Amino acid sequence: MTAGRRKNSAVIKTNKHSTGAKIVKRKKRTERKAVYFDYNLLASVILLICFGLIMLYSASYYDAFRHHKGNYMFFFRKQALISLASIIMAVMISILLDYHLLAKLSGVIYVFSLILMAMVRFSPLGVESHGSKRWLNLGIQFQPSELAKIAVIVFIPTVIIKMGKQMKSLKAVVILLIIGGIQAFGAKFLTDNLSTALIIMAIACVLVYLGHPKNAPFVIALVSAAILIGVGVIILKTNVHAISGFRAQRVVTWLDPEESLADGGFQVIQGLYAIGSGGFFGKGLGNSEQKLSTIPEAQNDMIFSIICEELGVFGALLVLLMFGYLLYRLFFIAQNAPDLYGTLIVSGIFVHMALQVILNICVVLNIIPTTGITLPFISYGGTSVVFLMAEIGIALSVSRKIKFEK
Repeated sequence: MTAGRRKNSAVIKTNKHSTGAKIVKRKKRTERKAVYFDYNLLASVILLICFGLIMLYSASYYDAFRHHKGNYMFFFRKQALISLASIIMAVMISILLDYHLLAKLSGVIYVFSLILMAMVRFSPLGVESHGSKRWLNLGIQFQPSELAKIAVIVFIPTVIIKMGKQMKSLKAVVILLIIGGIQAFGAKFLTDNLSTALIIMAIACVLVYLGHPKNAPFVIALVSAAILIGVGVIILKTNVHAISGFRAQRVVTWLDPEESLADGGFQVIQGLYAIGSGGFFGKGLGNSEQKLSTIPEAQNDMIFSIICEELGVFGALLVLLMFGYLLYRLFFIAQNAPDLYGTLIVSGIFVHMALQVILNICVVLNIIPTTGITLPFISYGGTSVVFLMAEIGIALSVSRKIKFEK
């Protein structure tokens, strides 16, 4: 009996151990399954890119046929290949890159972007196009100012975290704004890109606001800036014909496009005609009339007007909903990031994407002067797609570190 009991107890212990081992294995399997990846963000970006390629082909085939020896797929084919490569790059970044590594490399990226922008201005590798010297040819032609946005997004959060409690001081805020201002200065004076400089400073200001414990100073600064801009616009309207200079002319065109047809007003007015003629459901995909040389290079900054003409208000709302969902996914990742660094860099990406969408649409609607800012993932431009997808890859890398309690 004693031996039997020992044997039975041994069996029970063995069963307990085996059961415990099974539970541990199940827990490990559950933990493996709990690894998060924001497929919704990736899907929303791919959807936007596919939609953008359709609209790009529709907006560009006439211009491509005229200026590229009858190759009506010139712009579409180039953009499609770059977009496909960029999607693969973003997925690889999200899988292979631990975003914490960016904190260690952020200083190098910051300095490197300044060097590349300086090369545009001071080296023979700088390339001029459409009256502006913004491109750098290193075997592949691109705009270094796009890298400056990423440099600010990854470097300022690093400095904020190192400052810690010192963020309360005015000195810390000034230092961080100077850091953003240096990149903005580089974008403006080294690559002659004012719109990118404004976006860089806006990203820097929002990151400083998020890292600062007090809200009141920033609210006061924002209200003061809005008042100054309002007063400036009133002064410009009363002295509109006394303004001279290239960028000043853009303001004149914005205030009175009908009197400035030769200086950009014609494009603005035709864009508004395209939007108005589309109605609610549009003229139908491919049936735009304004893209037939009336709007020069309609596949670039003014592509939203072609969307409105061909797909109407319905198509415009669809685009805004797609961008809204993309921004929501970025907000979700920023909110659930495992640390402050992850939250801040994804917040910087959120601000960048949101600003480009808002500014591009405002330009098309003539709410603000022409800026030359593209509509993300939809306008033609290889540099823009590559760097935007690099940011998406970083955001996905942050999402992979999110852990949910069960």
